[in-house]
Amino acid sequence: MKEYATYFNDIESFLISNEPAMLASLEELVTIQCGSHNKAGIESTSGAIVRAFQGLDVSTETVEQQLQGNHLVVRSSAQSSSHKQVLLVGHMDTVFPEDTDFNWYKADKDKSYGPGVVDMKGGLVVGIYALKALDKLGLLQHIPLTFVFNSDEEIGSRSSIDLIQKEANSSAFAFVLEAGGLQNQIVTGRKGNLTIEIHIEGKAGHAAFASKDKPSAILEMAHKIIDFESLNDFNKGITVNVGKIDGGIGSNTIPEFSNAQVDFRYVDPSHLKTLEERVYEIAGKTVVQGTRCRVDFITGRPPMQQSPDNRKLFEIADDIANRMGYPVKEEFRFGVSDANFIADLNVPVLDGLGPIGARDHSRDEYMIKDSLLQRTLLLACSIIECWGRSDSF
Repeated sequence: MKEYATYFNDIESFLISNEPAMLASLEELVTIQCGSHNKAGIESTSGAIVRAFQGLDVSTETVEQQLQGNHLVVRSSAQSSSHKQVLLVGHMDTVFPEDTDFNWYKADKDKSYGPGVVDMKGGLVVGIYALKALDKLGLLQHIPLTFVFNSDEEIGSRSSIDLIQKEANSSAFAFVLEAGGLQNQIVTGRKGNLTIEIHIEGKAGHAAFASKDKPSAILEMAHKIIDFESLNDFNKGITVNVGKIDGGIGSNTIPEFSNAQVDFRYVDPSHLKTLEERVYEIAGKTVVQGTRCRVDFITGRPPMQQSPDNRKLFEIADDIANRMGYPVKEEFRFGVSDANFIADLNVPVLDGLGPIGARDHSRDEYMIKDSLLQRTLLLACSIIECWGRSDSF
């Protein structure tokens, strides 16, 4: 008999009775404005999470940050003789700026709407209530578990990567609670990414006196954009997108500056070195004389490869989902998350275990309400079963 089956009915009953509280928690978190740069808002979110854990057999630790909001770490009381643990990861920040008017929550019969409702306030609620269910059954005394709530995932996790990887190094496996796919997918792999900024400096002058050799920063940037876009190689899974550009001060002035942001996505870890070499090659080639170029590497995440151990975790989750009458599918996702950093350490990891929804990063973001309970049941049972089999990873 599978270990989770002993507790399945009790967990399901607990969650059904607490579904209104889960939705109320979701509304509370969604209505706290906590864009990545809103330190006060993120810390309000952290406070709400700490209150949600009151009375449970856990400890909470605040990891202070100077610029971004503080990170929060929640630990069960259990100790492991193998010094290994279960790791959960979810981010508190959203992409929406502090002054946005997209600061409301609403719900109809089937869906909930609001900023971060699936990316990823819904995932946080899934994790919180999975732990509440495990605590109700006394299992947090027996399963060593750490839940990292970080504050800066949407801007690259630069202040939390060390924390996440430190905890991952002590973990038998990890679950990341980003949104599930619309076809009920769970993520076993992701592309890697690299974000760079290009800065071109030219020489200003009046457009009326410009010659064919004008040192235009924008003209030089135009050549570089074409070169960067030529690096797209869809057969190899490499995509390149120049997503933002600015420069100059007006049409009657030769532009003295131009800036651009470029996003690279890739599948194979070896592609990163090739892309970096090509970036330096393009940056170092000057077409418009009198201009010069600087490259800044901003953020990046390594690929999350679909390892055999990731697939073992998926098979366990799939078995549980089938018991629920809620079969899941395996997904390789093109976007990145903190699961990429965990996978880079060869720690088994599943992602996309949060509730199902879509249109994240937009004013139309929504979550399918039924999936909140379903994914919480799936997570709680997966923690039990995967921990019971953790020696096999």
